[in-house]
Amino acid sequence: MGISSNFVVLVLVFLFSVSWATSNPAATLQSFKKCLSFNSIVSISSSSFYTPDNSSSFSSILNSTAQNLRYLEPSKPKPEFIFMPLAESQVQAAVICCKKLGIHLRVRSGGHDYEGLSYVSEIETPFVMVDLSKLRSINVDIQQNIAWVQAGATIGEVYYRIAQKSKVHGFPAGLCTSLGIGGHITGGAYGSMMRKYGLGVDNVLDARIVDAHGRILDRASMGEDLFWAIRGGAGASFGIILSWKIKLVPVPETVTVFTVPKTLEQGATKLLHRWQQIADKLDENLFIRVIIQTTAGQNDSRTVTTSYNCLFLGTANELLKVMKKSFPELGLLPKDCIETSWINSVLYIAGYPSNITAEFLLQGKPFLPKVYFKAKSDYVKEPIPEEALEGLWKRFLQEDSPYSIWTPYGGMMSRISESAIPFPHRKGNLFKIQYLTAWVDGEKSDERHMNWLRELYSYMGPYVSQSPREAYVNYRDLDLGMNKKRDTSYKEAKVWGEKYFKHNFYRLVKVKTKYDPGNVFRHEQSIPPLSFKS
Repeated sequence: MGISSNFVVLVLVFLFSVSWATSNPAATLQSFKKCLSFNSIVSISSSSFYTPDNSSSFSSILNSTAQNLRYLEPSKPKPEFIFMPLAESQVQAAVICCKKLGIHLRVRSGGHDYEGLSYVSEIETPFVMVDLSKLRSINVDIQQNIAWVQAGATIGEVYYRIAQKSKVHGFPAGLCTSLGIGGHITGGAYGSMMRKYGLGVDNVLDARIVDAHGRILDRASMGEDLFWAIRGGAGASFGIILSWKIKLVPVPETVTVFTVPKTLEQGATKLLHRWQQIADKLDENLFIRVIIQTTAGQNDSRTVTTSYNCLFLGTANELLKVMKKSFPELGLLPKDCIETSWINSVLYIAGYPSNITAEFLLQGKPFLPKVYFKAKSDYVKEPIPEEALEGLWKRFLQEDSPYSIWTPYGGMMSRISESAIPFPHRKGNLFKIQYLTAWVDGEKSDERHMNWLRELYSYMGPYVSQSPREAYVNYRDLDLGMNKKRDTSYKEAKVWGEKYFKHNFYRLVKVKTKYDPGNVFRHEQSIPPLSFKS
């Protein structure tokens, strides 16, 4: 049967209009708005859109939750426009319309992503950004020990709303309170109660997500394989998270915190070597991480300070008994211990000044100013020798503002299977390392500081996990197996994918291939479908 000339003309006109709309910013926006009006059951206000034409409001929204100044530089690609939906159906419509119009989509819930993948695209332009920060409702049900939390809420807001309802309930997620919970949980969400209750993602019961077809699905309708993938398989690969149903956990009415610093001159090297031997074996109610940075020493010199930062789910007397038995080398004294409520321990561990009250968490923003930074991560299976620590200190003293956090594993983290969810870093890990360097003098210093970090990472290679050298996906690192062309093929993705997910990577690829074969949800390190450039 032949095809009429009128039909051919109509097809060509449609293709031309789509191509023209997506190459012209004003036309793109108009086409997107028109499409939204047909596909959203909730009317959409023009105030939900921000364009570079209105530079002050556009910049304000773009910069609002973005934390890494490296990705806010003028040289970095900016979205054609920002859309801030006010209802789930508007997110649904945005996916439908981006797919229909061929518009590349980025999604942001909190903006803490280390490599700016939610608001910068270096593999594909033009692009638009959907910002979920207006979707932040939190419904806590203490009787059922659950809460439904929308993706744009910060983890600090979640903590506050739980504490409003109960002094003896909490949630085991992040230590930085301005994290957007939508993306935070997709990568794991570790925190100071991880040794007792596991990760935030280990305590997720249900979710609502917009899939590649623009459908809103919950656990029952999405199926267990997709529900498995979104819990730890990292953000923006399988759909847009709208909300999580989380399981609340019991916390004592009184918990105890402390921070004990030790410099090199005070025996920091030997003490850290000892911590490595026992940190994963301590009482699971006890979480002691080590924060490492350079500080002023004697006679205008610099030194390295290791600060032992603790949350204990119990009283100071109970803590002192545990420490005397398990880690007497720290020399913890009663005066070091601060008894407090769980919600106030959140503020303490996050590093807020003592005069900050829990109400600050409702502001949904960090206390410290933004900086330029680059980070990397490692997992450690065997204690790092003292000689290697000495080499680490030597390198730390060569950098302006180096920073590292060593987070203990063990407890519940060792009892959950590597394949239970995509997050695989479980039994056998003593601790995780985050390395970070920060600077304030702009883009001109990027290479110097990042090269320092890359050299440090290379130095640490012999002392950390091997085959693969594991990494934490929520500390995104575009250095890992990514070529200069930002190739997103399966072959390239396998290099970094196995570092983040180990043997779970291929299962994630299979889920991606099944649910998003056209790769609607993509970024520099998204899970690739086998049918897309494989």
